[in-house]
Amino acid sequence: MQTTYYAEALKLAQKEFRRCTAAGQYPYPPVLDDFLPPEKLAGGVDLGVVSVPLEFVVGTRTAGRTNAFARGFMPLMETNTEFADKWQRLCQAHLSEGIREPIKAYEYLNRYYVEEGNKRVSVLKFFGADAVEAHVTRIMPEDRGDRETALYYEFLEFYRVSRVNYIEFTKPGGYARLAQLLGKAVNEVWTEEERRQFHAAYYYFRKAYEAKGGKRLSSTVGDALLACLEFYGYQELRTMTEADMKKALARVWEEIALQQEPEPIDVKLDPQPEKPGILSKVLPKGEPKKLRVAFIHDKSPALSGWTYGHELGREHVQRVFGEQIETAAYFNALDADADGVIAQAIADGSDVLFTTSPRLLPASLRAAAAHPKTVILNCALNISHRYVRTYYARMYEAKFIAGVIAGTLSGQDDVGYVCDYPIYGQVAGINAFALGVQTVNPRAKVYLEWSSVGGLRAATDRLTDRGIRLVSSQDLARLRDQGHTPFGLAIVDGGSRTTLAMPVWQWGVYYETLLRRIQDKSFQAESTGSAKALNYYWGMRAGVVEMRYSDKLPDATRKLAGLIERGIKAGICEPFRGPLHDQKGRLVIEKDKALTPEQVIDMAWLNENVTGSIPTLEQLDDTARDTVQIAGVMLPESFREGGA
Repeated sequence: MQTTYYAEALKLAQKEFRRCTAAGQYPYPPVLDDFLPPEKLAGGVDLGVVSVPLEFVVGTRTAGRTNAFARGFMPLMETNTEFADKWQRLCQAHLSEGIREPIKAYEYLNRYYVEEGNKRVSVLKFFGADAVEAHVTRIMPEDRGDRETALYYEFLEFYRVSRVNYIEFTKPGGYARLAQLLGKAVNEVWTEEERRQFHAAYYYFRKAYEAKGGKRLSSTVGDALLACLEFYGYQELRTMTEADMKKALARVWEEIALQQEPEPIDVKLDPQPEKPGILSKVLPKGEPKKLRVAFIHDKSPALSGWTYGHELGREHVQRVFGEQIETAAYFNALDADADGVIAQAIADGSDVLFTTSPRLLPASLRAAAAHPKTVILNCALNISHRYVRTYYARMYEAKFIAGVIAGTLSGQDDVGYVCDYPIYGQVAGINAFALGVQTVNPRAKVYLEWSSVGGLRAATDRLTDRGIRLVSSQDLARLRDQGHTPFGLAIVDGGSRTTLAMPVWQWGVYYETLLRRIQDKSFQAESTGSAKALNYYWGMRAGVVEMRYSDKLPDATRKLAGLIERGIKAGICEPFRGPLHDQKGRLVIEKDKALTPEQVIDMAWLNENVTGSIPTLEQLDDTARDTVQIAGVMLPESFREGGA
């Protein structure tokens, strides 16, 4: 029997050797000494004896025995050798009493290189063991600023509190997001019971994932688990039966497959014209199906200017479409049960759902997985989900114009900017405003405050206390604060304000355009042939953002603003064309080059003329914190350490 095991292992090794050779790959396990100098190894950190995932044991410390194994540690020596005899005896020991003596290994970038115990690793891998006990020395890599090192340092922070070393992600932010989905703060130390429960849930999920064909994907088990947790939540996932787990994976498999895309989001900057087929050109179009459209809000229009603006959009489409559509609004969904509110809207016969807050995204995802025939869109940006499309406006275009106006009028004075949440799209607005100021007044500074840190009134007061009178504030008034909070670009003088210009979200135009595309099927056709998530990020050219100007604005300034507005709509004025520098003077984009839409969306830096910073999670109010945890930008290290 032992000889049979060794013969089987040898066949596996020979097969892998031939495959690697044919593919031009190194056919043996990689050697740590070949790419790390001895002095680096001597400065390692002793981790003691830990359980090591065998799939992460990839190589050897030295070249001494590496040629005895194929790349996956199956034995290459012939069956009549002393090596084969020792392997066979070790195999018998494993079957009778188990391999107990720890191996010795070095860890580098979460991969392990064996110094002592190569045959033990080989036998355990042959029998499909998950882990091996190992005395580990960790070799710290230099922070090269590349993606691989950044991911590793995120892993180290996660391992420090969790002692979990078997899960990894291919994109930044995965470990922090996992902690959030498990209901834990990033810095919170895991208990032994929490580690045990997660270990069981992870390997149970992994079994179902690989049975479904996960090994054929280039993403990791961790990526897939994160995608499923976004839909089902940790508690539901860990209590599923095997049959339920298989059904759950099948429902969200497109979402899981999406994780292997290097750039999983397809950003649509403008409504695309319909491309009718040949038959549609010769056959008459029938009456479009009557649609029932639901708008799900996290707050009420009486307390939230954001909700009020979306409600105006709903009323607009009801007027425009008349009897072709029927709309309904559901308020305060998070005060009740968001899943239940969305389920009720679907039960009421809704064909299309607009959920108007990033905080409603988790419930939207779960509903989309359960009701694939219902069209669900969430008002957010940079969210990579196949089942829920997102929509947002390029408000930064209007903010750039507002910045030009502010810079023109500021003279020797600095100006102020009040932002609400550090989420995707908002940081671009800050920088666009600052660049607008800088374009016409290079010496002026933009002082940044956050309404989600202490409230709108306090944020404005912090600016006016500095002597700043020209302030860009909320795009929409918070109705409960309307008496004392400026919005748009205004001159603030004591308790009074004079509005000069105001960016306006045209939600009615946005919803009208989306619904027409749903009616004519071009909306559905956009996802054909693409595996990516679709994010609509329309701007002034699509009519979903406008600038309104006060009569108190000087004529010359108004003409300049109009010229820039026409340039933006024509695509010849680009706010984020270089050279651009951040607060530390680092070059972000060189001269005559412009940031890509993805770079604009992902902004986590502030322009060189901005005075202020992005707040930590703990500084934000409850609503902002919940929103940022779902749609927050990938912020600097200090923010992530704060718990984002």
